[in-house]
This record gives sequence, structure tokens and C-alpha cells, in this order.
Amino acid sequence: MRYPLKILTLAGLGMMFSQSASALGVTAGTDITNTATASYTVGVTPLTATSNTTSTIVDELLNVTVVGQDAGSQVTVSSGAIAQVQTYVVTNTGNGTDSYSLTATNQTGDDFDTVTSAIYLDDGDNIFNIALDTLLTGSNDPTLATDASATIFVVSDIPGSLAEGDIANIDLVATSNTGTGTAGTVVAGAGDLGTDVIIGTSGGSATAAEAYLVSSVTVTLLKSAVISGPGGVNPVPGSTIAYSIAVTVTGSGTATGVVISDPIPADTTYVTNTLALDALSLTEIADTDAGDVGATVANTITVNLGDLTAGSQTITFNVTIN
Repeated sequence: MRYPLKILTLAGLGMMFSQSASALGVTAGTDITNTATASYTVGVTPLTATSNTTSTIVDELLNVTVVGQDAGSQVTVSSGAIAQVQTYVVTNTGNGTDSYSLTATNQTGDDFDTVTSAIYLDDGDNIFNIALDTLLTGSNDPTLATDASATIFVVSDIPGSLAEGDIANIDLVATSNTGTGTAGTVVAGAGDLGTDVIIGTSGGSATAAEAYLVSSVTVTLLKSAVISGPGGVNPVPGSTIAYSIAVTVTGSGTATGVVISDPIPADTTYVTNTLALDALSLTEIADTDAGDVGATVANTITVNLGDLTAGSQTITFNVTIN
């Protein structure tokens, strides 16, 4: 169905668009009514008079945002890797229900293009699972109520024979199925409950970019805990938890500026003088050695390992259960 378009001036919509970043306003289709009442006296008789009631139906303001969720807006991959996942969140910031067409495209001017891309709608746990998440094919676009968000996964295969540091930039574009155009464009009768739709500052479409970064280096962490104290191996108040974090680097390149952060768990207290790297004690203040407790980040163990090549290091520290 085609809807007639008309253009409103931005001057006439200034207040509306200044609030369009959030859908905290009145829901489209809401009927705002107002009646005035006069009270007066004739002689000793109190009387009232009531005006007619005005009715204003709130139109639908259409806006959308897309935000990448991966750290640094990039995902580290190896050459030839398959099914590599980027994560985005699409949010309906308008005041009515809308559905969105999603496309993932390779940018130009970078180092390589991904071989294939598929787009999935998360099942609600924010973890990609090809068996549980919904493959979006263009016939099952996600529908979002006002202020609702959806986690979206872009899954791509990486070509082989790439060099260390090569980058592929991917755009995820969410486009309203109700309408797009210049801010202020009106799509007559296309909104909730038959209201008009006014295109917001997003133009009915939003884009976020993330990158795939090729690296032959992988950093993995394996954390373990050993309990001792008044309850033996059973954790009770006063027990000590001895934590160990094994940091392993694999691959032929260099992981630059590796910093390990570990918040001290709630309901526990750090045991003084137990922070160590490969069994060598580290001080708890910010000084020349690699570690500190609470100096870089409050209530957090921080160990700056610097630039690492293939190998392993182990960080240890103890806490007691309050």
C-alpha cells in the first residue's frame, strides 16, 4: 500500500524533535481530552457552565537507533575463521510499534570483505546460539514496541590468506518498514490506531559500524578457586578463597598492552599481601611493579602484563568470606 506524503517544516516540529531521542512521551493513538468549567453565582444561587470537550489524537513519531556491543566496536578473528559473530542492539525510540528491515554490508576502502553474512535475532539471552536464535530472512523482520530493544547478531565467514592487522568494516542498517525520509515527512494513516506517522530525526533508518580485526594472537583466561578454613572445602564465613588466573597467549603475533582486571567479589575481603604474578609478590599500591589492589580501579585487582607473545602467566590472590 502506498501512503501519501507531505512535508512539515522543521521549525514547526522543533519541540517534537528535541525530545525524539527517547520514547518517554505519550504513546501514539492516545486521546488527549480537555474540558473547561466556569463557576459563578446569580443572586444566591451557585451555578456552573461547561465547555465543549476538545480531543487530540497523538500521532506516531518514528525513530530508531543501532548500537554496536562489542568491545572497541571490533571482533578479533583469525584468517579463514567461520561463523564469526558481531553483536548489535536495535532500539525503537519512537512512540509507536514498528518493524525493521535489517541489512549487513561490507564497507569499501578497508582491507577485505567477509565471505558470507547472516543476521540473527537473539532469543533473549544475549548469547549467540544458531539453534535457538532466529535467522532473519526478510520475511520475518523484528517488530518492536515503543522503547523496546532487540539484540542482533551478524555472523560472517572470514576469507583465508589475510595478513595480521587486516580489517573488514561492517555496517548494520535498521530501516523502518513504516517509512523513511527527511525529518518531518508525514506518512498519512500509517501509524498505530490509524494515526499519521511523522518521520523523526533518524530519518527512519539507523546504522552502526563494527570491524573484524585479523589477529593470529589469542589471549585466554582460566580462573580457578580453592577454599580452605573453618569449613574445610565448604565455603562459610571466615573461609579463605584462593583465586588463580591462568593467562595464556597463543599464536605467532604480539598481544599489546594486556591488562587483567578482576573485581574483588561482594561479601569478601581481600587478604593483604597475597597478590602475586608467577609466585612473585606484587605490591598493592600503584608503583613500578605490574599489580595493584584498588589503585587503578576501586575494589579491583589490576595486573598490567604489557606486550605478550605466546606463553602463560599466572596471577594469584586470596580473599576471605565476610
